[in-house]
Amino acid sequence: MCGLHCDAARVNQSPTMAGGTRAVLFDLDGTLLDTAPDMAGALNQLRTEENQGPLKFEEVRPFVSHGAKALVRLAFPEAIGSEFEVLRTRFLEIYRARFTLKTRPYDGVLEALAQLESAGILWGIVTNKPGWLTEPLLEHFALRERARVIVSGDTLPERKPHPAPLLHAAKTLGVSPGDCVYVGDAERDVLAAEAAGMKAFVALFGYIPAHERAQDWPASGWLDSPRAMARWLQSLTP
Repeated sequence: MCGLHCDAARVNQSPTMAGGTRAVLFDLDGTLLDTAPDMAGALNQLRTEENQGPLKFEEVRPFVSHGAKALVRLAFPEAIGSEFEVLRTRFLEIYRARFTLKTRPYDGVLEALAQLESAGILWGIVTNKPGWLTEPLLEHFALRERARVIVSGDTLPERKPHPAPLLHAAKTLGVSPGDCVYVGDAERDVLAAEAAGMKAFVALFGYIPAHERAQDWPASGWLDSPRAMARWLQSLTP
């Protein structure tokens, strides 16, 4: 796997794919926005409140795409039942109060989205993050009104890896799933796209644990860096 500073886009696709792409759907954390610093900060604030020492950022980062439950389980492995739920709720409270301190769009992403818009290619968000966090986060970066569809983790009864959120997004856009591409940084993203009949691209710069073999996921391509993703998005435009 290429490191964070590589720029390659490795693509398993025919040269005609770009012409058939009418919509690009994105995961949020670790794909469009680098949210890990604020998630890690919130988790360590919670550990401080519980008289625990901080975790290293490198320990926390691979768990960010798996959400609050995975992060709280990492930080408090012995917590169960109601104790765990209290900690999870408090973590989300802390995160909501500080969720834009260090979070930033990945380099080149905003410009690439503008090019998609200019070319008439629709784009939207499909994330497992709850809507009460997703929408204000997008609003902060002036992306909420620009996204043509936003499907959060609580929009439907199902969440990724179930294909329903992706199919709902395509239906909302009025686009066939086969004309959509989904970009994410977790295996569940690729599996959801495959089940929905969409092409899947893997953001290798996201929050993928070292032990997971992203190259073996059934994807159409792998994007080694934010800049590689931005250039690939630009290649979809005429």
